[in-house]
Amino acid sequence: MIAIGEASRQSGVGIETIRFYEREGVVPKPARGANNRRLYSAEAVGRLRYLKRCRDLGFSLADAKTLLALSDSRQEDCQSVRDLARDRLSEVRAKLEDLSKLESALVELMANCAIGNVACPMLSRLRAG
Repeated sequence: MIAIGEASRQSGVGIETIRFYEREGVVPKPARGANNRRLYSAEAVGRLRYLKRCRDLGFSLADAKTLLALSDSRQEDCQSVRDLARDRLSEVRAKLEDLSKLESALVELMANCAIGNVACPMLSRLRAG
């Protein structure tokens, strides 16, 4: 059993996030030592690592909870996992498309800038909307 600071270090999850996960019921409340400090098992640290990997992939907390529940289930449901991953991938692709449009817009605005101009075309375009 380890303290919250060590659980944080081993899992890569911040202390405040661990406390938040406990409040939200994502991870069970830990045992308490004689000094009333939280004590985490290796299994709890593993759950925290699992959640961190899900969050690093951009899954929402609700989706991460679902994936955790599916992982804990004796009958893993690959189709449900695939559906969640497909939805996440669609979100990522949409963001990439938006970023590509943003990149093009910035390149166009910058291309209109002429070094030494008193009036900046980019600022004029931004003002104009």
